[in-house]
Amino acid sequence: MTDETKLNVNDQRHESFRLILPFLRDIAHLVLDESISEIMINSSTEVFIERDGIVQAVPGVNLPQKTLIAAVKNIARDLGDDISDEKPILDSRLSDGSRIAAMLPPISVKGVTLTIRKFNTRHFTISDLIKTNTLTLQMAELLKTAIVTRRNILISGGTGTGKTTLLNILADFIPDEDRILLIEDTAELQIKKPNLVRTEARKPQGDKIPAVTIRDLLKASLRHRPDRIIVGEIRGADAFDLLQALNTGHAGSLSTVHADSAAQALSRFTNCVLQSGIDLPYKAIKANIADSINLVVHAERRHGKRYITELLQVDSYSPEFDQYQMKTLARKEDY
Repeated sequence: MTDETKLNVNDQRHESFRLILPFLRDIAHLVLDESISEIMINSSTEVFIERDGIVQAVPGVNLPQKTLIAAVKNIARDLGDDISDEKPILDSRLSDGSRIAAMLPPISVKGVTLTIRKFNTRHFTISDLIKTNTLTLQMAELLKTAIVTRRNILISGGTGTGKTTLLNILADFIPDEDRILLIEDTAELQIKKPNLVRTEARKPQGDKIPAVTIRDLLKASLRHRPDRIIVGEIRGADAFDLLQALNTGHAGSLSTVHADSAAQALSRFTNCVLQSGIDLPYKAIKANIADSINLVVHAERRHGKRYITELLQVDSYSPEFDQYQMKTLARKEDY
């Protein structure tokens, strides 16, 4: 580790990385590079980074397998977690919110897989997205109006398409007098509002400390008088509890879901509701979704860059034809 790197480690901006750098000396320069948002180690010789939304290979890297295994095990131990032959998958977090994910062989076929996703402390604005051609001015105005008029918005897209960033930005438009209850599986959002209650799910800790799920937090949130509920990501049965919340007067809420298109986001949301085991007819669930979700915003990554490609208004659901009545408010076709 160079003297310059040592100096950077002592810098307050890199305080959260103090813990892991001693185990990752060969890639310390990547960890400390603020322009890099993610480091992905596929094997000893395959290292990729994401910078400005573009993924690129890092040539000339050779991380001995034994060193990687030792590094991952030491990182897990220092984070109060564990990774071993019995538990070959690590999903942990640094103090600043940066994520550390790892898998050991033979689960990871080519060797140790390690991904470091840095917590982005920069607060982007809607103007930033317009300047980078991520969305159009028309889209920005429509989204702002949707937030102010308390539309329920579902943000869809694949991994790394900027859903979390967009949710952060849209939350800026929520009036300061509104009480927001934020629910996340892992704390990532950087919402800055005066009346904000942050909650985070908890994994089970041994036999004595049970898990606290997104479903648990959604049910609890209704007792704390939220004006709006924000769920970082819908992944399963928690979709039903969010649907219940939206149907009990919490208009203007926001969430994200993994999907390949805006229309598919509604199908994905429906399937998540079904995972709750609720005894409701399929078409009744879809009608309920149409009544609750007003706008779907879809994000994509194309040519290495992120774009908001579609704003879809959900008007109603026709049980006779088993289809949603939707209107495309805006579409971005120039990439």
